[in-house]
Amino acid sequence: MQTMSIKRKMSIAAIVVASFIGGVFMTTMGANLLGIGHLAGTESRAAFDGFDGSTYVDVANDLESAFISVSEVVNPTVVQIQAERVTTRQAPGFPFGNPFEGTPFEQFFGSPEGGEREFRQQGLGSGVIVRSDGYIVTNNHVVEGATNLQIQLFDESRYEAEVIGTDPQSDLAVIRIDADNLPSVSFGDADELRVGQWVMAFGSPLSPQLSNTVTAGIVSALGRIQQQGPAVQNYIQTDAAINPGNSGGPLVNLRGELVGINTAIYTRTGGYQGIGFSIPVDIVESVTQQLIESGTVRRARLGVEFTPATETLIRSLDLPRGAAQVARVVEGSAADRAGIEPGDVIVAINDNPLTNHLQLSQQIASMRPGQQVQITVNRQGDERTLNVTLGEAEQDPTTAERRTPDRDEDGDDNDAGSMESLGMRLSDVTPAIAQRLGISGDTEGVVVLDVDRNSVAFREARIVPSMIIVEMNRQPVRNLADFRRIYNEIPAGADFLLRLRQSGEDDATMITALTKPE
Repeated sequence: MQTMSIKRKMSIAAIVVASFIGGVFMTTMGANLLGIGHLAGTESRAAFDGFDGSTYVDVANDLESAFISVSEVVNPTVVQIQAERVTTRQAPGFPFGNPFEGTPFEQFFGSPEGGEREFRQQGLGSGVIVRSDGYIVTNNHVVEGATNLQIQLFDESRYEAEVIGTDPQSDLAVIRIDADNLPSVSFGDADELRVGQWVMAFGSPLSPQLSNTVTAGIVSALGRIQQQGPAVQNYIQTDAAINPGNSGGPLVNLRGELVGINTAIYTRTGGYQGIGFSIPVDIVESVTQQLIESGTVRRARLGVEFTPATETLIRSLDLPRGAAQVARVVEGSAADRAGIEPGDVIVAINDNPLTNHLQLSQQIASMRPGQQVQITVNRQGDERTLNVTLGEAEQDPTTAERRTPDRDEDGDDNDAGSMESLGMRLSDVTPAIAQRLGISGDTEGVVVLDVDRNSVAFREARIVPSMIIVEMNRQPVRNLADFRRIYNEIPAGADFLLRLRQSGEDDATMITALTKPE
């Protein structure tokens, strides 16, 4: 028993020491981030040797003071938004009248004969004042479809707001209240934001009674590229607690500067799970300025549709992982004028290699019409840089990822060519195939009838049924005879390029690569 007691005491002592060292480590990190790292320098380490904890208490107090100061400065700029929406839906009828008539539940039930009724719904969101004359930034999804916007300020005064402009693509909106001399937030510098940096989130999570809630955390990742419909977003990821109702509220650094607008959470339960996303301040500032000036946002347009480069093509041509392959070039667009062609692989913008193919959409959309940009392309192994003067995007952005079909087409065994070594079954363009694919009967090329889903052709080269092979190893393919001849000339173990067309779209091209089996 005595031995057990000694072990227990040693364990407790170890936990205490470990906890103390962990606390020193965390406060030292906080000191460095706050620019007060000298307090945790040589003198502090010397103090630790003598177990003088006063220095670390000072550091912790300084960090605490920073959170308090930021809260006091930013909170008066944060607003709660209550958005009322009117919807209609079919209400049930009752043979003997509405049994809830004259009660608070009357609106939820119909007349004896039923029919459509209007219902009012209340939505909750947040926003931040960006100009002292009443301009407020929030999320588009907070105000979209609202018939009435009620704004509550930090001092609990209330105003009705008007919508100045919305931008669904960035999910940002600017609204305004009739007030002057309001406190407003300062814009930070997106280029100075770093992973691991302290940030604070403000808003009204979950309930109107929880207005001006403040949470703290760190920037857990940058450059989280996500596609939302045709639009591509570049998010800040943070573990500062963000919940429904926080949408549109500010994310700030420990200088009290706006670094993002909270817009989404990643959750499996509907609530906070340690991962939230914010729109970076450079996008917020650009969109806000345009919405205030004109009520709309102008974006640049390159004029291409694209897919990610295939794994096999990346290996064959030694391309960056985020390379984007051009499937189609819009006639008369900026890309067309600059000489970009279907099948080109875009590898860099302004000498910055793509790390994610979606960056092509995101970066072009962040530019202005008429802006000059350098696009580096790889054209079947030959790399060149093209100067492009960007055009202007329409309401629906055309610089969006092109989806490759992922469903199988029924095959036709007439004149079918089995290429089991490649995992594909091919055919000349027969009248029956041409009719099914909606292409001309005199179309040249070889149709892919079937692809083994376990093959490299499907998994990495992304070849799917109904594609048409028009070129192999830089030689034109008019029919199966051409395909077999060229294939037989390729040495075993050698890589070769394939150019394929999407059936029914003569100018939509994809280039990929395969290796001839040994």
